[in-house]
Amino acid sequence: MGLGPAKFVAAANHCTQTFFDEVTQCAVSSNGHKQLLGLQLLQRFEEPRETRLGMSAKGFNGHGGAEGVGQEIWDVLTGDAEALVRIGVLKQIEDIPLFVEGVGNDITSDLTTRVIFQPLVDFTNEMLTQFPGLTGKTGVKVFSRQVWEPKAIAWTVRQVKLPTVDGVPLLLVPREWTRHDLTLNGGRFYDTSVLSHVQDQRSTKTKDGKVLKTSKDRLREEESLRRGYDTIMRIVEDAYGKNTNVVEDFKRFARERYKPTTDSQVKRRTT
Repeated sequence: MGLGPAKFVAAANHCTQTFFDEVTQCAVSSNGHKQLLGLQLLQRFEEPRETRLGMSAKGFNGHGGAEGVGQEIWDVLTGDAEALVRIGVLKQIEDIPLFVEGVGNDITSDLTTRVIFQPLVDFTNEMLTQFPGLTGKTGVKVFSRQVWEPKAIAWTVRQVKLPTVDGVPLLLVPREWTRHDLTLNGGRFYDTSVLSHVQDQRSTKTKDGKVLKTSKDRLREEESLRRGYDTIMRIVEDAYGKNTNVVEDFKRFARERYKPTTDSQVKRRTT
């Protein structure tokens, strides 16, 4: 998250980093209390309906089953991906979809917006100051909401002031922070950086210096390289042992191809 009003970017990044640092420290701890705490932290990100980003057949009220998804994420962090957590490869919220099956656009949105809820409240209130018309017909009201407190490293409940639409609270999100699709996902990661690493490891050079690589289509046919999260985790750990951080390579690849959300994309989702 590196675009948009600088002070809100810094606050949001601080929230996500302190949250996931605490979760991962709990994941690798041998202390039973810390283990329970880590799981509980992940089970507290019910979907913030105030953003109107919910995915449902009608309206904006999505499902956001935090307890079940939190358990699935925790099981991966303390199971198959524990080695990646320990060596610091899996270290940010945005890394979760690369290693946890079923975590896509909606779950990533739920988790992230819940963790950065307070910076979004602050952003919303600044927009109200700049654009008083946003208060609408039903005005601004005070609500009790769960927020992540970086100093306390804990979830807490605060009184927040938000504008309302037909009496329902509204939370604004900087457009620069939105994506029309999840940039970092497991499928794209596998198809690009994971298979590219395997290609590089197996490449050979001809006498005239030409580099020969096995095609990705052929690699996908190999049983040991079948598409799946087990393959991803195994290759990522193997690459790290050879001084290659495939996750960071993929993030650079994604940043180079990032395209900001356009006005037309916003309009399609809000009309």
